[in-house]
Amino acid sequence: MAEDRIENLNEEEKALAQTALDVREKAYAPYSHFKVGAALLGDTGQVFTGCNVENASFGATICAERMAVGAAVSQGVKHFVKLAIATGSQPPGSPCGICRQVLHEFSPDLEILLVNPAGQLRRAVLKDLLPLGFSGADLESK
Repeated sequence: MAEDRIENLNEEEKALAQTALDVREKAYAPYSHFKVGAALLGDTGQVFTGCNVENASFGATICAERMAVGAAVSQGVKHFVKLAIATGSQPPGSPCGICRQVLHEFSPDLEILLVNPAGQLRRAVLKDLLPLGFSGADLESK
């Protein structure tokens, strides 16, 4: 995973990263105190956001990335170009396994920007984070 700084991004990527940082502040994380924001760029040019929403029944917690995917799909967008994920960790954290699998369903080649408020940046490609991801094609083989 390549490390860099947010200020070195192009304007579109800076805007996506800033959107993820902004929506991170809206997260509901009273248990873990680990706020996450996501900004997902669809192939339509639209940006969909999400933040984590924790629940006292921990299994009911919703990750920021999956919330952004749900927002996109609810608007008819099912292919994604880029995703910015903002966490407070140093270096910036990456998506959990469930989120990697959900993102893989739609865009295995998704470019991912991992950012934090300190301006740190890590770049990744989803298929590198989830090698041999499970897909609909796997369901077709009997």
